[in-house]
Amino acid sequence: MADAEVGNHTLVTEFILLGFEILPELQILLFLLFLIYYIATMAGNVLIIVLIIAVQHLHTPMYFFLGNLSCLETCYTCTLLPRMLASFLTGDKTISFSGCFIHFFFFGILIVTECCLLSVMSYDRYLAICRPLHYAALLTDRFCFSLAAGSWISGFIVASILSLLLLQLTFCGPNQVDRFFCDYIPLIKLSCSDTYEIELTVFSLSFIFLLPPFLLTLTSYVCIITAILRISSTTGRQKAFSTCSSHITVVTIFYGTLILVYMFPRTNTLRALNKILSLSYTVLTPLANLLIYSLRNKEVKEAVRKAVCVFMNWRGMQTLLNSISRMKQNGNNRNQSSGK
Repeated sequence: MADAEVGNHTLVTEFILLGFEILPELQILLFLLFLIYYIATMAGNVLIIVLIIAVQHLHTPMYFFLGNLSCLETCYTCTLLPRMLASFLTGDKTISFSGCFIHFFFFGILIVTECCLLSVMSYDRYLAICRPLHYAALLTDRFCFSLAAGSWISGFIVASILSLLLLQLTFCGPNQVDRFFCDYIPLIKLSCSDTYEIELTVFSLSFIFLLPPFLLTLTSYVCIITAILRISSTTGRQKAFSTCSSHITVVTIFYGTLILVYMFPRTNTLRALNKILSLSYTVLTPLANLLIYSLRNKEVKEAVRKAVCVFMNWRGMQTLLNSISRMKQNGNNRNQSSGK
């Protein structure tokens, strides 16, 4: 470990991401599994973004927010997975001081933005089910853009404030981060400074930026479930519930794991469980969102089917044109040979 001497303290200039304590022979297996996951998640979310942009009937508020979610999940994957894959492949778990805080900064943006986006999407489902006649009038293009932009800006503000406060702390003790990425809780535990100010700031920011989205999401789904239960027809209830069941699943997974990791007591008994749960909401959730929320949707599946058909027809046409071109070329060659 590289050190820097300041006064009576040895300042940490790099951290060690402990990750998961596994046998060395499992490193390559995990590398291959997470590589497949990385490729599948990136390809799937990029496909969703391209479809939402290219297919006209997907230009609705619901799919606009879904496109933002897919973009966010793509950023999640790009931020966290490459570092983990490199660690599995090389066994090098060190990360520089600046690299760790850049890691935390982008992670902070994404986690707060996802909280806000999920609440916006729950509001979209509330309007679609509880106030369908006012849906188009309330969710205009400009308002949808403002909601999405507000979500990303909120993430940037929170991450910027926390990163600046963390950079003011002194790290002069152990440098082992008990996660596979640079997170707030393990970094605070490693600091030898007084962390009261930053913990108070985190509480205040959570109260301002995270509690309202959570309450909005909770309220929206209470109203949605109440409205669904009032529908007399069984078929009508099933149809209404199917439009929001996938979102409820995503929200439950996301908020459930966050609450367990950040709100429960930080005991040694829960140490391994917290690692697994942090893996869930940061790495596994992007693929889960893709499978649960996007590819189960009938309109998205139909758009994918049409895109595949267009691609296959284009490839077939290209093959046919290439065959005709080769036949003409062969015919010309034969004519030239006959003339000689």
